[in-house]
Amino acid sequence: MVKWKWALGAGVVLALVAGGFVVIAHGQGKAPAASPPASVKTIAIEQTDLTDSRTFTGTLGFGTPQTLKGAGEGLITKLPKTGDTAARGESFYAVNGKPVPVFYGDTPLFRTLDNAELTGTDVAMVADNLAALGYKVGARPKDRAKTAYTATLSEAVKKWQKKAGLDETGTLGVGQIVVLPGKTRVSAVSAALGDPVAGPLMTVTPTDKVITVPVEAGSVAAIKAGAEVTIVRPDSKEIPGKVTAVSGTVEDSKDQQQQGPPKISITITPDDESAVADLDSASVQVLITMESHTGVLAVPVGALLALREGGYAVQLPDGTLKAVKTGMFSRDKVEISGPGIAAGMLVVTAS
Repeated sequence: MVKWKWALGAGVVLALVAGGFVVIAHGQGKAPAASPPASVKTIAIEQTDLTDSRTFTGTLGFGTPQTLKGAGEGLITKLPKTGDTAARGESFYAVNGKPVPVFYGDTPLFRTLDNAELTGTDVAMVADNLAALGYKVGARPKDRAKTAYTATLSEAVKKWQKKAGLDETGTLGVGQIVVLPGKTRVSAVSAALGDPVAGPLMTVTPTDKVITVPVEAGSVAAIKAGAEVTIVRPDSKEIPGKVTAVSGTVEDSKDQQQQGPPKISITITPDDESAVADLDSASVQVLITMESHTGVLAVPVGALLALREGGYAVQLPDGTLKAVKTGMFSRDKVEISGPGIAAGMLVVTAS
């Protein structure tokens, strides 16, 4: 595509267009028709959908590891191996020969539950888990903070303790369970057998594989949770996925040798986890649509002519120039609009 222009005098521009010369009167809305070259390449303006997609590099794994700390008193008598998982009611480790089962929730057990006068979200967490495990816990109020440690709930705890291999006390104290957000996988073990339980024991992650992608903070506004993406595995196989989380925390570069714009992490989840079952950790490419315009008029970028007074035009086969307003650029195409611009109209193109 040729876009050169030369000034011939006050208010006159000579443009080299697709092999011919066009004289444009500066400031006038429409240029006079030029003598068209003997043979020019033309293309029809099309009505189509355009997308602006970008490729990012991400890391496939199990997400960011979180430290799991023990509580209470006693010595560790059993520890898991890296890769072990635990669901609700199962245990990762044991203290003084007794398992410490996993409950799901967002409120840790911070006190001993032993009488009906105790109410709170920690009591509600225990009731929720026992109910999910199939025990009768009695009626529960809509306001979780008002959930009481009733005799019915205490009896459910006693029955669960018997099945879990714990002392059947009907009470529950700090350190006798560990509360996690959901099914969890061990990523690394830091404690050793015989260590006091109170302290860091291991790092854990969710069990589902995800892709973590760092994106420049200035670009992340165009990426929304729920957006569909294409994941390209190391073997170049493409699989579908979705944006499942966009972090609200800006991360500064930790590598002083590679300082760059601050980044925000987004989380991608494959639609079918079996498509990455053979990979525990890998670098992958993620194609994300940043913007899309549907039903717009578009031409190849090579059909655009830059005007001296600013803006762009397209050239008709008879040499007439029509000013256009450009919109989204997508690969080799560009969105255009303007008076007299319509789908099917032939324009000269250099590509």
